[in-house]
Amino acid sequence: MKREQSSSAAPPTSGSDVARRFVVAAAQAGRRLDLVLADCIGSVSRTQLARHIAEGAVGLNGRAAAPSQKVRAGDVIAWRPPAVRQVELVAEDIPLRVVYEDAHLLVVDKPAGLVVHPAAGHAAGTLVNALLARCRDLRGIGGELRPGIVHRIDKDTSGLLVVAKDDATMNALGADFKVHRVRRVYEALVVGRPARASGRIDTLHGRDPRDRKKFSIKVKAGKRAVTNWRVLEEIGEAARLEAELETGRTHQVRVHFAAMGCPLLGDTTYGRPPRDRHVRAIGKQLGRQALHARVLGFHHPRSGQWMQFASPPPADFLAALAALRELAQ
Repeated sequence: MKREQSSSAAPPTSGSDVARRFVVAAAQAGRRLDLVLADCIGSVSRTQLARHIAEGAVGLNGRAAAPSQKVRAGDVIAWRPPAVRQVELVAEDIPLRVVYEDAHLLVVDKPAGLVVHPAAGHAAGTLVNALLARCRDLRGIGGELRPGIVHRIDKDTSGLLVVAKDDATMNALGADFKVHRVRRVYEALVVGRPARASGRIDTLHGRDPRDRKKFSIKVKAGKRAVTNWRVLEEIGEAARLEAELETGRTHQVRVHFAAMGCPLLGDTTYGRPPRDRHVRAIGKQLGRQALHARVLGFHHPRSGQWMQFASPPPADFLAALAALRELAQ
């Protein structure tokens, strides 16, 4: 899709005075308007864009359109981002396990179930709200809704995160994450046993064309995703695996292990219910995907010193592991 500079003199209907314009390529013809626009913008979800279309922030050839309307080659899509909705970030006294802290950053061991930053459906009770109570000078660093947040892990994944306390640290760490100069190692319990003891998965990674809430390797265009994995323990018809990331895409480990035929225990998004009712019961008892961010390493932005932290899996993960071991005996 080609981009055009807006030449419209019409007054804005939303939060930006300048619309971004895109020309539909031949390869995109016949697809839904919201899907094409989501692929083009990248940073805005299909759900949000559907709302923007309904609010009149998107035009197709100068006219209003429905999210499901099919586009043709040469069509011009204009998107004028709506005004940012003001959200009051409130400091909340939520317990945090901080494994390291200095004047520039801190490393947190996030529990499963804690959302990293406010988003639709999670306006409060997040890691950001907890951080504001601990470090009151975080506001504005890295964006109003994500102060200090350099990288994320899923709500139901536990483990290590680094948080920046100032803009210079935020920028430096962000640059290192972008060029993959950090070390991230995950531990997982999976249903099924890999055919080999170790391997490397190198795929494209993008929104699932059939379900925009999910990600997939079966995409025509996407970002590169690389996971190095090895078996730590075979447990009957399950296994404990280690995954070291070369890239950090959303749901990367979950998508790659599912594509390998070994979905995470308890992952209802990318896995199917295990055939063994006892394994199903263990996953149900866990109540989340069995994934833990165990190791995090990076160069300190100020000193340049390599720093590496490790966190053992939490009690619920270990209980599931013990139950699988007992079942395999």
